[in-house]
Amino acid sequence: MKIPVIKKIVEQYTLEELQAAEAAMLEEQTPAIEIEGHDEGEKLTHVLAAVWVKNEMNTNGTEAMVAIRNYAQRVRNSIS
Repeated sequence: MKIPVIKKIVEQYTLEELQAAEAAMLEEQTPAIEIEGHDEGEKLTHVLAAVWVKNEMNTNGTEAMVAIRNYAQRVRNSIS
């Protein structure tokens, strides 16, 4: 998971575009948008994170960087 990549796609794409990319990747298809990542798993991780961040922004009015930090904290808590 690379925070700069998540930040970039959060800024570049709409929630709908990110959700469409997620659906395409889950169906083992190439998404219509460019997602950076070392492999398919990392790309999917970036898309899932960006969708979570966008939802956080829309639901709670959270700024992008705060939502990204909240996501990273959530990940750290889940693996510790």
